[in-house]
Amino acid sequence: MLDIFKSLKQSSLGKKANLGKAGAAAALGVALGLLAFGQAAEAANPLELNFWLSGPKYDGRVAPCESALSTISSQFHEKESTFWNSDLAITGFGNIRETAFRPWQSDNIPRRYCSGDVMLSDGKLRHVHYSIIEDGGFAGYDQGVEWCVTGLDRNWAYNPSCRSAKP
Repeated sequence: MLDIFKSLKQSSLGKKANLGKAGAAAALGVALGLLAFGQAAEAANPLELNFWLSGPKYDGRVAPCESALSTISSQFHEKESTFWNSDLAITGFGNIRETAFRPWQSDNIPRRYCSGDVMLSDGKLRHVHYSIIEDGGFAGYDQGVEWCVTGLDRNWAYNPSCRSAKP
């Protein structure tokens, strides 16, 4: 009696496998048929080309290096106090200089790369590397600043030694 159930079970599994393959082939045929009779892509009409699709212009109007120092100072203090429970703050900047402006192709987002020295509240002098990005602020409004203080990149966002913050 066990042999009868075994043979019935095997024959029903074989039918299910055949039905599965046939169903997959039918679904594939329907999908290809729908694609074959679909509408062809068309170019945008003049209204679509000129209606709110101006995009960023990227004129290369990026502020000088000194304009980002207050932003770096406030963001550094906020990061240290909020995430690292530290009282460190930037007390002064020195030797601020531009290291590169638009170092890549001209159709990339304009950036001004700068470097300098920072004096911290613990009395140590460290290097800071930062970039000012055109339309890089919140939601693409205003200029954004990305920065790294060497030796204090605790989340390793720009490691090693702030190399990723340089051009």
